[in-house]
Amino acid sequence: MQSRQFVAHYRQSDQQPQLLRDHLLQVKRLAELYSGNLNVTHIAGLAGLLHDLGKYTDAFQNYLWLAVFHPERAPKRGSVDHASAGGKLLYNLFHNAPNRDVYKLLLAEIVGNAIISHHSYLTDFLDPNLTSPYLKRVTKDEEKLPEYDQSVALFYKETMPHEAFIKYANRAVQELQQYIKTSKGNIIEKLTLLLRFVYSCLIDADRTNTRQFEENNMSEEAVHPLTLFHQYYQRLIRHLTHLNEQPSAKTTINRLRNEMSTQCDHFAENSPGVYTLSIPTGGGKTLASLRYALKHAQLYHKKRVIYVIPYTTIIEQNAEVIRSVLKDNQHILEHHSNVVNEQYTENEMEEATEKYKLDLARDNWDCPVILTTMVQFLNTFYKRGSRNIRRLHRLTQSVIVFDEVQKVPIHCVTLFNQALNFLSHFGQTTILLCTATQPALDFVHHRLETNSNGEIVGHLQDVAEAFKRVNIVDYSRHAMNNQQLVDFLLERLQKINSILVILNTKSVVRKLYQVLNSQQYQDIYVYHLSTSMCAVHREKILEKVKQQLNEIKRHPEKKIKIICISTQLIEAGVDISFECVVRSLAGLDSIAQAAGRCNRNGEYRRLCNVYLINHAEEKLGSPALRTIREGKLITENILADLHRDPTNYEGNILSKTAMDWYFKNYFTAMRDELNLKVPRLHKTIVNLLYDDPNNGYGKAYQNEHHHRLPLCLSSSLRTAADFFYVIKDETLSVIVPYGKGKDIIAQLGSSNSIDDLGKLLRQAQRYSVNLYQQEADQLDREKQLSFYFEKQIVVLNEASYSDEFGVDIKGEGNYEGYMY
Repeated sequence: MQSRQFVAHYRQSDQQPQLLRDHLLQVKRLAELYSGNLNVTHIAGLAGLLHDLGKYTDAFQNYLWLAVFHPERAPKRGSVDHASAGGKLLYNLFHNAPNRDVYKLLLAEIVGNAIISHHSYLTDFLDPNLTSPYLKRVTKDEEKLPEYDQSVALFYKETMPHEAFIKYANRAVQELQQYIKTSKGNIIEKLTLLLRFVYSCLIDADRTNTRQFEENNMSEEAVHPLTLFHQYYQRLIRHLTHLNEQPSAKTTINRLRNEMSTQCDHFAENSPGVYTLSIPTGGGKTLASLRYALKHAQLYHKKRVIYVIPYTTIIEQNAEVIRSVLKDNQHILEHHSNVVNEQYTENEMEEATEKYKLDLARDNWDCPVILTTMVQFLNTFYKRGSRNIRRLHRLTQSVIVFDEVQKVPIHCVTLFNQALNFLSHFGQTTILLCTATQPALDFVHHRLETNSNGEIVGHLQDVAEAFKRVNIVDYSRHAMNNQQLVDFLLERLQKINSILVILNTKSVVRKLYQVLNSQQYQDIYVYHLSTSMCAVHREKILEKVKQQLNEIKRHPEKKIKIICISTQLIEAGVDISFECVVRSLAGLDSIAQAAGRCNRNGEYRRLCNVYLINHAEEKLGSPALRTIREGKLITENILADLHRDPTNYEGNILSKTAMDWYFKNYFTAMRDELNLKVPRLHKTIVNLLYDDPNNGYGKAYQNEHHHRLPLCLSSSLRTAADFFYVIKDETLSVIVPYGKGKDIIAQLGSSNSIDDLGKLLRQAQRYSVNLYQQEADQLDREKQLSFYFEKQIVVLNEASYSDEFGVDIKGEGNYEGYMY
């Protein structure tokens, strides 16, 4: 028995074994590497060292051998528990010790939870039924966890001697003690976030080492981000210098853009922290923030520059701008969505399954420059599924630019602030909040801890006045239906050539488009945009619109007219400029962003009009639309104030005074939503994540059992993840047959290496659409969906995708909020 080789995995291509000892030590080293300079390398390394301790058993070795070589005789997947042993070892060492030290207890719980959960998701310390799934796992007896003592003895013999292990674990205890002493704020919150970070390091280290073994390539080419950032910065400066040498650079707006860009360059020398960049719409914040990020990353040795953006539309645009300036495709990652739709099952990464390659495919944000969405950022911290949290540790030691930060969903404000505070205080990450309409995130109860004097742009009010390019015209006192809106648009087109219409729901956008398109007006081109279209599809439509807008400017004698109808996906950061904008009444931040699509560069040499209307056919009564309803109500109050006294809010509905008043009233009106309520449990996600053993479920446990929970932590981590959402209605990512999407779909059925599959999935993001569950169910009933990799990847059939509407589903559309 003692001479037996213990195996972690067998390589699928040639059935060669990876020795368990090698796997444990290699995962340990990767976990240490991923925790970098954050002073928790032994905590993360301890998780890597013990995560597969339970594979030192005859039962698992037999199971693995049969699964690979005789799958027809193999026991049921997951029937042999190998994940509990490492957590049990730590629990026995520290919780069952005669002299119990609180730091050792916490270490056992934090690292132990990461270990027992590494094939599923973090486990509840205490669940809504007042039971402890964590305790059940780490206190399994010999009957439920056979050969446990043997596995521990073999671990000490083969992997790390007992004395060396205790010394290593004590170093981890010291790190935890230091972390607690230097952490600010609620200690339960900080410990729970630390657990997430350790779990992220473990998951990524385990998946990465296994992928390297499968590919028979244990030494990957290293990317040196500081070298790249230096090259990028030089290219950016050359690009800006070229722009400043053009005749157009002498305009007032371009001079101001250059001044603010220079301010960003100087400000980058300040120490890491949480800062704001309040450049007005059209002020060039993409390149200005990039200039800040690249210089700051070099000065403070950051590993990544990450852009977090509310809409996929802006990812496409910003990525194109950044690639063209930095002249690099290889090291810039657009992460639009999770093309892989995880099924949350225990033992999800088991060998000899079709899904195995998906679990190992590189999808961990291991890239120097990343562009992703607010949904993906929040999912990384709070959504169930190892694919999400695997990326979390990549957010540390970075510069993160939040573009259009006012779009953080109201129910996620507290969770967003807590994530940013953690990254800033612990993760050595610099945060830059970019928008013309800064939300009052430091006004709420769980406040964002921004740096004092943290605004980069000086004399904001003067800058905003200099950038004024539009008049806001209020037509909202009398509601308009679609036909009245058509008449209104045609009347405006008698004097101007281009109009952008932004409405609040997909259904009214589609209906207005159909009404206008059915009339076949001579010389009027009508366009429609929606997230029912994949990223590339939207990109092509926007490119057509931009070409025609340019044609109008060059050849006004042709009398070409354009109407573009869109949901709010176009209003946050899309670089496009119309002569007129019509905006259905909404929150003041949305109106300001819509105004940024009008006369964006001052090219019309006069103030252009942004009309506010009240659309009679928009149905905003559902609970899901409360945010837009409340925002609309507060905006109506501001408009009423201005009608009574035009000098209110400095006489400008888009002034900083008006915006501050708007956000404070909005957060006050929505204060019961800030912590993400879970009505079924009469709790919030914040309650579940950061439960105090003396309150909440911890107190209820004590009342029921007449003794305290025998743990330091009582957070309901998995329950919170189950109920967490950014978009209330769950969506399903579907690859669509548009353009190259057809080729991607064709390649899914072929035999791909893990690396090729990872590349294919990245490409597929730009050809995917997120469907609400009822939409997916309808398409499935109509046999319009196909499935790959044990239903982990879903593909739309060609019959259900059109050039006009994208995914073509009849019936009412939903409110268009966030896009993956």
